[in-house]
Amino acid sequence: MKILILGGGQVGASVAESLVSEGNDITIVDQDSNLLKLLQDKLDIRTVQGNAAHPSVLLDAGIDEAEMLLALTRNDETNLLACALAERRHNVPTRIARLRAADYVDGEQPVMAQFGVEHAICPEQIVTDNLLRVLAYPRALQVLDFAGGRVQLVVARAVAGGKLLGKPLRHLREDLPGSDCRICAIYRKEKLVRPDGDTVLEADDEVFFMAARADIPAMLNELRASEKPVRRVMIAGGGNIGYRLARMLSDSYEVKLIEHGAQRARWLAENLPHVLVLHGEATDEGLLESENVDEMDVFCALTNDDEDNLMSTLLAKRMGARRVIALVNRSSYVNLLEGNRIDIVLSPYLSTIGSILAHLRRGDVVAAQPVRRGAAEVMEIIIHGNEKTSSLVGRRLDAIELPHGCSIVAILRGDNVLMAHHDLQLADNDHVIFFVHGRHKVRQIEKLAQVKLGFF
Repeated sequence: MKILILGGGQVGASVAESLVSEGNDITIVDQDSNLLKLLQDKLDIRTVQGNAAHPSVLLDAGIDEAEMLLALTRNDETNLLACALAERRHNVPTRIARLRAADYVDGEQPVMAQFGVEHAICPEQIVTDNLLRVLAYPRALQVLDFAGGRVQLVVARAVAGGKLLGKPLRHLREDLPGSDCRICAIYRKEKLVRPDGDTVLEADDEVFFMAARADIPAMLNELRASEKPVRRVMIAGGGNIGYRLARMLSDSYEVKLIEHGAQRARWLAENLPHVLVLHGEATDEGLLESENVDEMDVFCALTNDDEDNLMSTLLAKRMGARRVIALVNRSSYVNLLEGNRIDIVLSPYLSTIGSILAHLRRGDVVAAQPVRRGAAEVMEIIIHGNEKTSSLVGRRLDAIELPHGCSIVAILRGDNVLMAHHDLQLADNDHVIFFVHGRHKVRQIEKLAQVKLGFF
């Protein structure tokens, strides 16, 4: 697919790196020539220097041939104008814009629609939503919504104290007689273990399971000892993400926010009346000690500086914070540090790419979320047809051949969420949720879900 990306900053560059690895034809437009040179040296892409809102620059970048426009600059107005030009002058089929201002997105007839924006993404809000889901389940590493939020995929590490530890997975039904959960993957020492009833769970296993919201706490008890709910949160960094998170937590949690900029700290104090705003550095051991970091249930480092985030979370952990979360842009840091001394390393680009992947996938794809730092993917696909025109419709799950490491996890049928048991038969218009180990297998899943020509 020919994709035109406007903006080569952290979001644009990270998205390009992910998409080019899947064989897409990528062109990036940015005004910073040095940045473009670095990207061109690193990735097999084409770059164009210039203002992304200028028609001549867009023509030079090949907008006439683009199948998708990703307007990801830091300027909302630039992104809106580029999408308007893409729709009205160049008939680009898919137009996605990064928009921060709620004024452009909210309402029954949002302003963005008048500028040809089909889908809006706000990386800051996506990261904030991910943080809120993780804080709701103190023992989870990652929580993702599917089927309109009725079912969630949860990633958690099995530790001593979990009821299921050391026992075959078939005991799960005995332990949770009123619940229906599906363990879709286990990673043990970075290698995939395909779970079945005889699989014995070991300490430090990274477990991926899917369940309805109401069943998730009970399932987490199977994997690790019960932990007290989050009540006290300390946030380092009062930027867009830190401010959004503090505002959304302030009514239900005791929140402290550390901001190094004096003017920004004053603004935060005025706009967050129920949050204690502190002017200082999150790496200041004296400040953390005086503000009782050892009593914090969660410490979140959300500044724009990866190194500061890593240092402050390591310091907070050493000083007694129960759980620490660091926002990190460099993918190499994410792979190196998560699950070591830092409980969760959150990547903005991996959070954002999920909002884009569904539009890249072939077929009727509702959602596509990367997991395990992009090494795997979870897809929600609507299947169509009948036994003659579909490889899935009308077939029992145990009769469907899937690529190695891939599995069907759950099905949304109407308003009902069904866990994927072997004797379940798929039907037309089912929302089928796949776990795909190895993103190179995504194309095989897409082909499997496609309707044969006879259907039309």
